[in-house]
Amino acid sequence: MDLKTNNQTKWRLLNPDPEKTQKISRIVGCNQIVAKILVNRGITTPEEAFTFLNPSFQHLTDPFALKDMKKAVERIYTAICNKEKILIFGDFDADGITATVILNEFLNYVEADVSWYIPHRIKEGYSLKLHHIEMAVKQKCDLIITVDCGSDSYDAVKRAIREDIDIIITDHHEIRGFRPPAFAVINPKRADCDSGLEHLAGVGVAFYLITALRSYLREKEFWEEICEPKLIEYTDLFAIGTIADMVPLKAENRILSKAGISLIKKGKRAGLNSLIKISGIDKPSLNSDDISFKIAPRINAAGRISHSRICVDLLSEKKSAKADQTAFILEELNKKRQDIERWIMEDIERRITLNPNILKKASIVMQDKTWNVGVLGIVASKIAKKYLCPVVLISTAASTTSSNLSAPTDLSNSSIVAPISNNSNTTSNYATGSCRSVGNINIHEALSKCSDLLENFGGHFMAAGISIKPENIEKFADRFENEILNIIATNNLNLTPEIVIDATLNIDEITEKLVDEIESLRPYGTENPEPLFYCSDLKVVSSFMIISKHRKMVLEQMNLEPINKKIYRYEEQTIEKQNSDNRDISHSINKSSKTIEAMQFNVNGSVESQNFNNKLISISKTLQSSTNPQSSANPEYFKKIAFKVKLNRFSGKNTPQIFIEHT
Repeated sequence: MDLKTNNQTKWRLLNPDPEKTQKISRIVGCNQIVAKILVNRGITTPEEAFTFLNPSFQHLTDPFALKDMKKAVERIYTAICNKEKILIFGDFDADGITATVILNEFLNYVEADVSWYIPHRIKEGYSLKLHHIEMAVKQKCDLIITVDCGSDSYDAVKRAIREDIDIIITDHHEIRGFRPPAFAVINPKRADCDSGLEHLAGVGVAFYLITALRSYLREKEFWEEICEPKLIEYTDLFAIGTIADMVPLKAENRILSKAGISLIKKGKRAGLNSLIKISGIDKPSLNSDDISFKIAPRINAAGRISHSRICVDLLSEKKSAKADQTAFILEELNKKRQDIERWIMEDIERRITLNPNILKKASIVMQDKTWNVGVLGIVASKIAKKYLCPVVLISTAASTTSSNLSAPTDLSNSSIVAPISNNSNTTSNYATGSCRSVGNINIHEALSKCSDLLENFGGHFMAAGISIKPENIEKFADRFENEILNIIATNNLNLTPEIVIDATLNIDEITEKLVDEIESLRPYGTENPEPLFYCSDLKVVSSFMIISKHRKMVLEQMNLEPINKKIYRYEEQTIEKQNSDNRDISHSINKSSKTIEAMQFNVNGSVESQNFNNKLISISKTLQSSTNPQSSANPEYFKKIAFKVKLNRFSGKNTPQIFIEHT
């Protein structure tokens, strides 16, 4: 149901099937609130709920269900036995980097003759290209295995065939048109692949490759000479690549990511320990949010403004001291990335302010010759979320170095990582863009309708990249706008911002046991968001500001028993209201005997600017400020809040806390 809204933002309370909810709660033995959340996530039977709540490797799909997997492992086995030169060709984001490390470590363990290569994001662009085949020929490679890329490398594969180099593609991106004629194409998005593993990231496909290879080597009695490796030791990398790539955290992704997070907490990988330390993460309580917002951005920063190979070295490093040095470099690169990103955001916002008509369209397409193509994806994502429309940001600085593409401030005054050789520089006059979508708008579909104006494109439902001739950008912008309008009209899409709430949860229902059950739903991520709850009529018993930014409170919920008879409809309850004007309301209050600690982060003017004269009830101020009494007025009452719940484990307290997301 839709709750009352402010500023055109809809609060939508989900209404899961009560019969399914009760059945799951009864048979699985979980709290009804948890059962509601599970049904909201599409888990509708007790069997599915039990599997979700008790992830096990026994529930993993057979890796040989992937098309071409048997063919691929047989070829790799031959290469291992004959000491053929194998080249792993990866992508420059966290997904591709972790996939590269997983496959490289496994092949090194079995003593294959293996090397790896990550292209430069700006100089070389995405995926396997003709000049990479020339490089492989010079290095006398016999077999190339791509990870997280290759599904669009038709010309490169044909060239490799002529050079007698076999190529095995492992990827998860959409395949446009014909598949490359590679020796094997392991991609769950192949039309003829019925593995049901479309949710895997690139690192997931790579993990399944080593799983199948280990099994095949066992069949060939390979492990009689050396100890068979434990695949759980690779799940830390699986978790990082999967969560960073924002693929659905369900089935295999959930099972292996949960195992991976547990492994990360054990601290067995020096490079990750260093990243965790420099990111300020509390390792024992590390979760998927830490990976999404702290670890992954630092890994991605290298490829965005320097070179991703530093991250492969970091994640493969065995020595803590060396890992600490490399992590420090990533920290500095991440700070530069943030500066460049901030400058581009300000530039775009300035343009929108000067030309408000930009926001009258269904999409935003912008270009600039000074924008760093490496950070455009992040900026496009933020602009898309803010203005609720698909966004394409294009850098027209044709194939120059990252320093030339930076903001016009001194952000690149140190050469931390040496640039790649000019031999691999593939300069062209093409502009490069990043595309991000919102809602249920399939941006890949829209781009495919504009393909005649593009030199190349590829990606997913929500995100993609393009290369385009500068002279075609205006035509593309017009066509893209029309295609987005068609998608919205055809699918009857409504892009009104929504706050989706899982369930109503009163203060007296929040117990340590319930919060523990909710925690069992982790890790959170795409298609398994952290649950959001709804509560109304909350008195602020005490409150103080922390560093003038965050507010810590004690809240008490009230049950209202109004006296007069005018009906006031609010959420699912009918309460009586005395007057429709702004005067105080006569009432009696039954206070809940339970209070709860609450935190509200990054407090801005939105709460304080509410018209408190229109509150349902007026309460005498009982607030105290431990910092600045002259600071902006604190709320004395919340009519409604959307919040998340956690346990406060500080000093062994283990008491429930709520974290207010919206008011």
